[in-house]
Amino acid sequence: MAPDLFTVADGMTTKVVAVLPGAGFKEIVAAMERWKVTAVPVVERGGRIVGVVSEADLLLKEEFHDHPLGIIEQMRRLDGTARAGSRRAQDLMTSPAVTVTPDATLPQAARLMAAHHVKRLPVVDASGTIQGIVSRADLLKVFLRPDDDLAAEVRSDVVDHLFPLSRGQVHVQVDAGVVTLSGEVGDSARIPLAVRLARAVEGVVDVRCALTAPDRE
Repeated sequence: MAPDLFTVADGMTTKVVAVLPGAGFKEIVAAMERWKVTAVPVVERGGRIVGVVSEADLLLKEEFHDHPLGIIEQMRRLDGTARAGSRRAQDLMTSPAVTVTPDATLPQAARLMAAHHVKRLPVVDASGTIQGIVSRADLLKVFLRPDDDLAAEVRSDVVDHLFPLSRGQVHVQVDAGVVTLSGEVGDSARIPLAVRLARAVEGVVDVRCALTAPDRE
């Protein structure tokens, strides 16, 4: 079996740029600019995360700066106008933060990002203490796995498991993450399953199937 390499703990960045709840507006902007990030976690001194400040949160101040709103519009956008008048991270941040645990799988992290429309997730332990950050770019690193590694995993976890009697006749080739399965197997009913399982291997881009099985009367 292949080693379990594909959890958030394996892909995350452990060097975290964060600010304290009392950090000022300019301090937050300076941190984002210096470290080239689009959001920063807000953490208490013990490291427990209490929120996240993103570029979108900060841009509310710019949005309302030259465009004062009427009373009705202010009521409709109460949260935004309140943040526009804020100067500290504790008032600017989105809370509670959307977080993920180190043992979550990369697909789970990707689904969280998509569901909440965020580009990165703080990684926290059971107590809510920040351990790292996982970004969209981190999730894509799995597709950098060497072709030889992918071929070995497809053979051991898919071919050997599904076709123990005819595995010697099955060829597994991988080129730029695309798996090609070819050869003759004894059970045609297992071919679609082999394709699905091979496609589910972390880092596989696509699967081409040229497997055949003898006709049965």
